[in-house]
Amino acid sequence: MSGTLALTEALISRSSVTPDDRDCQALIIERLAAIGFACETIASGGVTNLWAMRRGTASDAKLLVFAGHTDVVPTGPLDAWQSNPFVPTQRDGKLYGRGAADMKTSLAGFVVASEEFVAAHPQHRNSVAFLVTSDEEGPATDGTVKVVEWLEARGEKLDYCVVGEPTSVNTLGDTVKNGRRGSLSGKLTIKGVQGHIAYPHLADNPIHLAAPVLTELVAVEWDRGNEYFPATSWQVSNIHAGTGATNVIPGAVTIDFNFRFSTENTVDSLRNRMHAILDTYKFDYDLAWTVGGLPFLTPHGELSAALSRAIRDETGVETALSTTGGTSDGRFIARICPQVIEFGPLNESIHKIDENIELASIEPLKNIYRRVLEQLVA
Repeated sequence: MSGTLALTEALISRSSVTPDDRDCQALIIERLAAIGFACETIASGGVTNLWAMRRGTASDAKLLVFAGHTDVVPTGPLDAWQSNPFVPTQRDGKLYGRGAADMKTSLAGFVVASEEFVAAHPQHRNSVAFLVTSDEEGPATDGTVKVVEWLEARGEKLDYCVVGEPTSVNTLGDTVKNGRRGSLSGKLTIKGVQGHIAYPHLADNPIHLAAPVLTELVAVEWDRGNEYFPATSWQVSNIHAGTGATNVIPGAVTIDFNFRFSTENTVDSLRNRMHAILDTYKFDYDLAWTVGGLPFLTPHGELSAALSRAIRDETGVETALSTTGGTSDGRFIARICPQVIEFGPLNESIHKIDENIELASIEPLKNIYRRVLEQLVA
């Protein structure tokens, strides 16, 4: 069994359902401290966070950070799994277990790659660090964002960050994420007048009031995207109205919606435009906003070039940059790091029953991480 596989299995065997770390970080600390990393635990709101750093020898050393999370999503019904999700199981050329793809194999790859790199380059010029949280799959309010604030207060400067999220689609290395769209949600309540459905002239149906504005909002071109991002999307997720009775016109309708937006827009520009449209209609409304995350983008640069070379040299695959998908902790790290890229194993099974990773991809994944260290830290 390879060292990477052994560490992956050890991490999977810890049932670290968010936000419980279950001593996954203690295991990582033990390995990193043995090769000269200074490890610090930052606890917040029941969440365990780790910052571990090994400084380079150069006076102007740059800093490469490996970032990830030890927490996993709940398993779902245990009887639907072919094997216990917290007993790592090998079968049919795959390793099964919750977190196998998202993202305990990446964490193991980070650690073993660093061990091999330090052994080969004990006097490396640049610095390498780990930022690990147990609050990525949850609300993400006490995890990476808290570590970023702590690093800001300390004046720590990050130059490159590789986030171990599962980004590959069909084969290891075919896709890396060099950015993510922002997420802006809204709860729109349009007010009418409740009444008997047989006497509509004595009421004001808010669902009818909502229909024209929803049609307009669906048709709006919020932007056309850019080289890296698709066009901003506005989608309705829920509509709530009515008392449950079939003969009552409701007094209000509530519409939950979300923008997944590119760097062509900002939170303020989307809010202002939405209110401008609503204000053209003669109804009373309330609108509450929630910012889920801001977009971030890492254009072509040193990190993307190094990662692309590492993937090509290890696998022969030409990688593609992508900004699709949901949010990640990269959105927090991008506040203090100019180059943030996500790369990890195949994402086909993440969050599913029988989550798994191909055994044959585990060592190449670790080797790619090591090759990045050799390019940017040695």
